[in-house]
Amino acid sequence: MARCDEGYLCEVCGQDVPAITESDLYLRFVLGEVPLEQLHLLPERHIRCNPTLAQYIVDGAYPAVDCEGPFAKANFEGEFVTGEEARVTRGWRRLQAIPTLGLAVPEYPLSVTPGEE
Repeated sequence: MARCDEGYLCEVCGQDVPAITESDLYLRFVLGEVPLEQLHLLPERHIRCNPTLAQYIVDGAYPAVDCEGPFAKANFEGEFVTGEEARVTRGWRRLQAIPTLGLAVPEYPLSVTPGEE
């Protein structure tokens, strides 16, 4: 069966990633970490299955994710953590809005300046 016939399975837990709003790949795309031409080549996973990134989402609508080990935000300086929380939370909120925005995929990434999306 071709990959496109299988759906988008999480490389970590093996379960279906049913919506773009749960996609770590698309969150990283929105954040500008994944180029458009790589979207169809990179593995998918749930946001929660990437605790290194998910720990920085700070929103009452998203259950907190703990990350253990050397990449836990507790191991980083407060200014860095605050900046990452703002950046990743902003990206996650954009990702949640995408289904209602009527955008083409190349328009998904955030603008460089907060407030311009």
